[in-house]
Amino acid sequence: MTPALLESFPSFNPEVRLQPPAIERWRRGTGTDVEFVHVLDSGRPGPTAMVVALTHGNELCGAIALDTLLRQGVTPLRGRLVLAFANVEAFGRFNVLEPFASRCVDEDMNRVWDEAVLRGARDSVELRRARALAPFVDAADVLLDLHSMQEAGAPALTICGMTDKSVPLARALGQPETLLVDTGHAAGLRMIDRGGFADPRSDRQAVLVECGSHWEPESADMALDVTLRFLRHLEMVDAAWADAQLRLALPGRQRLVRVGEGVTAVTPAFRFLVPTHHLKVIPAAGTPLAEDGDRRWITPHDECVLIMPSRRAGLSGQTMVRLGRYED
Repeated sequence: MTPALLESFPSFNPEVRLQPPAIERWRRGTGTDVEFVHVLDSGRPGPTAMVVALTHGNELCGAIALDTLLRQGVTPLRGRLVLAFANVEAFGRFNVLEPFASRCVDEDMNRVWDEAVLRGARDSVELRRARALAPFVDAADVLLDLHSMQEAGAPALTICGMTDKSVPLARALGQPETLLVDTGHAAGLRMIDRGGFADPRSDRQAVLVECGSHWEPESADMALDVTLRFLRHLEMVDAAWADAQLRLALPGRQRLVRVGEGVTAVTPAFRFLVPTHHLKVIPAAGTPLAEDGDRRWITPHDECVLIMPSRRAGLSGQTMVRLGRYED
């Protein structure tokens, strides 16, 4: 990773309580020549569903979920199921002593999904892998991208993209409790915002689930739970088989947060002016929140919800926090 793109490590030293799964056994693809991609075709009519893990190489929970399903020999009852380990190059560098360092190799793989970027002249480890995965992403009717978060004990969150079109999918899964419609990232396009996933005229849907905190067992439980619920909702697996493996109780209700503003760093001097944590609610509008040189941010409205405040130093163009409000 180049110095300019190297992630600034948080000052805290988190305990790594998850073991990276042994995914080398899944290197040879199924139904494709693309490594670490498994296309499981039922031979029956139905949707093409894709589940992605390791979009960031140090987020282990999704890889654990996919490894579990593949070891169980999951076979869809209808349609086609694509299981993909994404940034395997970064994952291969995971080190429990420096767990933040393997998020990516050259750049964030979840900021490269704009067509102009994929077809452009730039080159990186992440871009090469995204170009290999793009045909599968573009063929998917419905997509689930599994992630985790920096903050210890952070509650799970489903990001439904920049429109409301995938909110019904997130509600149908029932898990996790908090849903988000946001404004994307200044640094580039996410996988769930690519093409038809963000087009209101398209039936295609995609969600990104932040399954909890990096390297905490609860995040692995959530990743498997939400994946099983995803496949059960699509009627691609036997409901009783899925239910027998669910590990987490459903929340009493799901709540939607709508983001009105993303706070983006201009320089590494960015700093918060108040203590922050994921889903913290700041009661009063106009509360000083952060500053970066001459730029200062205040809360734009009462009951302002902080979404995933970053625990690392700001790089230019990096989203440091998203500001929203509960709608229900």
